[in-house]
Amino acid sequence: MAALCLAAVGCKQTTAEKATDMKYRPLGATGLEVSEISIGCGGFEKLDSAASLELMTMALDSGMNYIDIYDCTPKTRSNIGYALQGRRDEMIIQGHIGTIYKDGQHTRTRDVEECKASFQDLLDRLQTDHIEVGMIHITDSHEEWEEIQNSPFLDYVFQLKKEGKIKHIGLSSHNAEVALRAAKSGWVEVIMFSLNPAFDRMRGGTIPWEKGAFDNLQQGIDPVRVELYDYCATHHIAVTVMKTFGGGGKLLDEKTSQLGVAYTPEQCIAYCLAKPCIATCILGIANLDELRRDLHWMHATEAEKDFTNDESRNSNFENQNSKLKGDCTYCNHCSPCTQGIPIAKVNELLDKAELNGLDDELQAQYNLLDHKASECTHCGACLSRCPFGVDIPARMDAAKAMFEK
Repeated sequence: MAALCLAAVGCKQTTAEKATDMKYRPLGATGLEVSEISIGCGGFEKLDSAASLELMTMALDSGMNYIDIYDCTPKTRSNIGYALQGRRDEMIIQGHIGTIYKDGQHTRTRDVEECKASFQDLLDRLQTDHIEVGMIHITDSHEEWEEIQNSPFLDYVFQLKKEGKIKHIGLSSHNAEVALRAAKSGWVEVIMFSLNPAFDRMRGGTIPWEKGAFDNLQQGIDPVRVELYDYCATHHIAVTVMKTFGGGGKLLDEKTSQLGVAYTPEQCIAYCLAKPCIATCILGIANLDELRRDLHWMHATEAEKDFTNDESRNSNFENQNSKLKGDCTYCNHCSPCTQGIPIAKVNELLDKAELNGLDDELQAQYNLLDHKASECTHCGACLSRCPFGVDIPARMDAAKAMFEK
């Protein structure tokens, strides 16, 4: 099976990339560019200051320039602050608002005074006067989203941005429906979202640790998630990925994988980065060996990045997904098209038109595409890449008939 080409989603080169082979992507409309893979903070709580410095140095020297800091334990924050001494300007920090360290444990809160104290503690321990992304910590229910609106907590977040203590506002969620509401709010610039091949098949309003979350998984990407990714890409809202490996690395082991097959780190990362809205995959890294493993992404072959590239996986994958054969899941593995046609997007618009009828909005979206279905030459380059056996040339013909009358 031919592999995914990430050039199709617009990776950019920077000076750092030339030195390290790291690739960078826009962080939505913020004007910042971030490394394709980045650092989760969890491992730093288990390290001493010397080991933290060693880990951070290797990460920075390798071109990583983004870190998520959700953990509010003093040791984690202090270790990261120590490790960033003298190199703070090289790291874009995504820090969380609404996390406090209370009674010896990490706790979520919307109490403004508690948030103020915890956020100041974050700045103090990081030895900085600002962070780039202020992330509203975990909003997983519609009730929580409603409670945030017009609240003193949200006023405080806006105040932090006005004062320059945060440069951009983000929100983290495991619920696709809530994340979509956040994307459509007009004020959320970055969404931290749990995304991987297994989670994409959960129902849109499901969160991973709910009982039965992985029972009766969707056949293909859940429609709410499709809408979320499409909306974020269209409106230049960045998505930073958490749970890239399935949460605790579950997808990396056949025994714990929610899909019953093991994936490699490269395959998980490639799956996420295939979506144009994705800015970076945040990886939980606890030691140098894990960092070296994940940095292999920079030098991985296209075959290593292709999550359907071995016979045993193909057999198992096909057995589990026989119902998907012939149906596009908009995974972008068919890219790049030799004519530049955004095949996944054309298929998505065609599916919607065939399901609900062609309306002005769908026609307008199609008209905005730089390359249309009629440009398809039936060369077949895409067919060998599609893991679901979609007859792409036929679909392009159908799209031409639908949209280019």
